[in-house]
Amino acid sequence: MKSPIDAAEFLVSKAGDDDAFRDRLLANPQETIEAELGVTLDGDHRIHVHEDSYSATHLVLPPREKYTREEREEARGGAASLEFLRKTMHDPAPPRRPPAPGRSRSREVVPTAEALAREAEESIGLGLEFLKSTIDEFGAWHCIRFNTADPDIPRHFERPPFVSALCVLALERCPDARAKAMCAATRAYLVGSIEYPGLWRYYRHLPQDLDSTALCSLVLRAHPWILLGRNVPKILANRDDEGRFLTWLLAEDEPTVVSTFRIEADPVVNANVIAYLGDHPETEPAQRWLEALLGEGGETNSSKWYPDTVAIYYAISRAVVRVQPALDRLRPVLAERILGLRDGTGEFGNVLQTAQAVSALHNVGRLENDHAKRQAEKLIDLQGDDGSWPELLAFGDQSVKWGTAGRIGHGSEAVTSAFCIEALARLVETLRA
Repeated sequence: MKSPIDAAEFLVSKAGDDDAFRDRLLANPQETIEAELGVTLDGDHRIHVHEDSYSATHLVLPPREKYTREEREEARGGAASLEFLRKTMHDPAPPRRPPAPGRSRSREVVPTAEALAREAEESIGLGLEFLKSTIDEFGAWHCIRFNTADPDIPRHFERPPFVSALCVLALERCPDARAKAMCAATRAYLVGSIEYPGLWRYYRHLPQDLDSTALCSLVLRAHPWILLGRNVPKILANRDDEGRFLTWLLAEDEPTVVSTFRIEADPVVNANVIAYLGDHPETEPAQRWLEALLGEGGETNSSKWYPDTVAIYYAISRAVVRVQPALDRLRPVLAERILGLRDGTGEFGNVLQTAQAVSALHNVGRLENDHAKRQAEKLIDLQGDDGSWPELLAFGDQSVKWGTAGRIGHGSEAVTSAFCIEALARLVETLRA
């Protein structure tokens, strides 16, 4: 599939050189684009191709704004408006459940790789049944917003597109039909939350951001706005003088809530944008920055939004897989860094950290069979009877600089479970290799 940076340019260029292709593109645009780019486009989005001539010129108007002027003005004041923030949230979330005891299992003293693979598949099935009960009728994933410094501050469910995209990207590799059905439902939800020309925001009172946009774009690669790179100019315009991608897309008429505490050049955000845009001159400075960051060991505490270093490695490893072979040079150092996270007993930490470490090692080709057995047993044993894994901090601003009120965390049993299912699916591959 062509990168969104050059897909539209490629089609226009070929139409200029090939009259037969030009005629097909004008007569049957969707069928022609699908055949040429090797993709199946979203079926409910029509594509029209117009041809300027020496006697006719077409002016294409963008869609009407998704939100009215009044709604945008309300959002601009949302940072100081508790009532607007309540609109952004959803139902109050219950207190965090204590981690459930693992399911009792009878297991061989030294189980074979195949026995563990079958057990992992059973665990995946139970996890998927749990996830089906947590995703709403629109395909949105539930996350929970909480304060990590003060547990007495009320917790709220939230359904931002970012969380849904993050979890779908974890589930995409799972071959189970239930996973595929959930991913399809969530894609429909993400299409409904898109803003022209292919941008997303976390909350209504926040500006559009490149982290949400990159992850949602990765999920919706077949949406015409994404496939044809309609959002690429805005993404490329949001770089600093060093060519690194900045988090927030701040426009003059957009909310300014983040402008007073912007911390930019986040390594996870840059990895996600690189994964979407691919290997191009426009992304090379960001690629070199990530490589230098890893080479110098500067990734620890380099992200405002992802408190665990393993989450940084996980995101970069996903970019490595999607931007081959350009980022293959990062595989050895990523493997070294990830394996270096283990404690004296060989553990990566909690179950979420373990799941991300497993998937990242698989991405860089260093998930070995003997190690896979141990991690598969841990993930299986920590699954609750209802098929879930415990709620843990997945991402959020943990900076002391902003005080107790600013220590916002995000996570849920569903989010942890999505990552655990991804890891188990990769462990099954490794155990059967």
